[in-house]
Amino acid sequence: MRESREAKRARARKIVRALKKAYPDAKIALDFENPLELLVATILSAQCTDERVNMVTPALFEKYRSAGDYARAEAATLEQEVRSTGFYRAKSRAIIGMAKALVDKHGGEVPRLREALRELPGVGLKTANVILGNAFGEQAIAVDTHVFRVSQRLGLARAEDPDEIHDQLVEVLPPGEWTLASHLFQSHGRRCCSAKKPLCPACPVRTLCPWPGKTKIR
Repeated sequence: MRESREAKRARARKIVRALKKAYPDAKIALDFENPLELLVATILSAQCTDERVNMVTPALFEKYRSAGDYARAEAATLEQEVRSTGFYRAKSRAIIGMAKALVDKHGGEVPRLREALRELPGVGLKTANVILGNAFGEQAIAVDTHVFRVSQRLGLARAEDPDEIHDQLVEVLPPGEWTLASHLFQSHGRRCCSAKKPLCPACPVRTLCPWPGKTKIR
């Protein structure tokens, strides 16, 4: 029998409560001190681990202090500085383009509006929501690879497009906990609900999960 939206919302609230108990330390894994730093770090995190990004950004943030600094950066130099994060040419173009747009359209400041963020080069819905949720304290769901996987296994969303997953999660997750729920799903995805060998027997939300591919104790 198909689960009603109200039933799914109720189950989602139980899932969030259980994950809060399991991962009381859940928070963003990227290191940053201001919105610009988080924006750069999030662009670098595409197809890269947060740990690797955190190894690269201290020197980067020391050298480039403002949007203007990034806008004036030599592409070849910035490419080498972010090379270890992968896709370094595309990421460098995005960072420089983003910075030029901040200087030209926003006085060098990171905007607080989702649509204004999404108009910046290299910034999609996920990145915009990371900034809103973690730099500006807004409620925003950031669908990274972990949220994409975990939300579908939990039966809270179903789609091939991360933006569609976002829209479905908005309908069922508690509105006042969107940002926290993102962190909880990310923590759960890293520590338990991994892509290849999830630890289903130890899962804190196992009884709330309809996924048919659960692993068993060996």
